[in-house]
Amino acid sequence: MLFELDGKRPQVAPSAWIAPGACVIGDVVIGERSTVWPGAVIRGDYSSIRIGENVHVEDGVILHSGSGLTLGNHITIGHSVVVHCKSVGNFVLLGNNCTVLDDAVVEDDCIVAANALVSPREVVPSGSIVMGVPGVITRARPDQLERRRAYQGSSSGGYHENAMRYRAAGIEERQFWSPPPGAVGELPAGWRG
Repeated sequence: MLFELDGKRPQVAPSAWIAPGACVIGDVVIGERSTVWPGAVIRGDYSSIRIGENVHVEDGVILHSGSGLTLGNHITIGHSVVVHCKSVGNFVLLGNNCTVLDDAVVEDDCIVAANALVSPREVVPSGSIVMGVPGVITRARPDQLERRRAYQGSSSGGYHENAMRYRAAGIEERQFWSPPPGAVGELPAGWRG
């Protein structure tokens, strides 16, 4: 569901797709051909979240940041990833269950391996692979980067196409919830503060 918070409503591009069971809150912008799968939580409550084009947020992902989060274009964010950083560049793969912590920056053409940890304020240079806990940064081979760029750039990994299959079947979330007038900041009758 899409939730307005503090007068800010998520903005979702027409060609983007949000699954039922995903939760998008507040100051969030989602770009063209991007997808958000079931169980993902995108919380633009403390600061803004900007998601570029052709970004795929898989099941169980959490996107949140206290200082603003910008995701570039052509990104795959694997199942159960936690993204709590400052920015992620273009053509990046965040592998299943990895974590990118406060104020970290992942530059273009990077792979963060499954279960890896990018430490707070870490800068992952363009063309790198991060593996392990804590993450060890190594240079990616050119052939790895070429394959990743071709996969994410041309076909979007099939995510957008699969989302359009869901859309055609009527499976999509575009409903907004807004607080009723006068209800903000008030506890329901009978509740104790």
